[in-house]
Amino acid sequence: MSAEPLHRSYLHFSELPTSLRVLYTAVLALMGAGYLFAGIYLYHSHSGRDGDPKTLSYQDVVIAYSGSGQGSKLEAALRGPMAAMLPADESKSVIGWVQGGAERSAYESDIKGVLEKRCASCHDGSNPHLSNLVGFENVKKTAEQDTGTDVFTLVRVSHIHMFGMTFIFFIMGQIFSHAYIRPVWFKSVVVVLPFIAIVLDVSSWYFTKIYKPFAYVVMLGGGIMALSFTFMGAVSMFQLWFGKTPPAVVQRTEAGERQLAGL
Repeated sequence: MSAEPLHRSYLHFSELPTSLRVLYTAVLALMGAGYLFAGIYLYHSHSGRDGDPKTLSYQDVVIAYSGSGQGSKLEAALRGPMAAMLPADESKSVIGWVQGGAERSAYESDIKGVLEKRCASCHDGSNPHLSNLVGFENVKKTAEQDTGTDVFTLVRVSHIHMFGMTFIFFIMGQIFSHAYIRPVWFKSVVVVLPFIAIVLDVSSWYFTKIYKPFAYVVMLGGGIMALSFTFMGAVSMFQLWFGKTPPAVVQRTEAGERQLAGL
């Protein structure tokens, strides 16, 4: 396997100019930090929907995309990821209002002030990814039966996710293409695998609304992307600065120098 010839267009990290290696290092470092923060946000926004805020579970993913089957989005949020945003007594009051039918009179007298004080700074309608909790009609929508993320929102998020993740893994794959990995078919699988995972991940958001076990495919797709990103980033960073130049690259370089010397 190690004798597999080098492609004529292949350049190892050691053959690149220092400026390009520094550029790749900066890109890898910042993209790695960005991916870490994205993972933290994903965990925070999805965990706790099943009542256990400490873990991100299969049931959390099911609730996120197909709904809890009971209660409302507002109640699920207050019992899950938003549990720490309100004092226990205020949270109990809002949940009681939702379960009691979410009447306008009770909203005006007891609930409006709580939501404006605790929630309106973020849930004011300016962020399309967050529920609008300003005004009775908007709050009433979140107090209805939880059916998960609506299809229009999934469509909006899908195109953003697919464009963004495609660019990320294109850049990662471009950098990783300079790594020396044998056999070449394995390297090719590593490069293409996250793109397959993106398709599995996004399509399973919709399928989970129809058949809940597709939530496992959502988790699988996310896991594959994370592993691919980590592997490509770690291998690239190591070979950029710490790994020895592969013998095949050394031999090609020496052969090229001898050829030039003979001209």
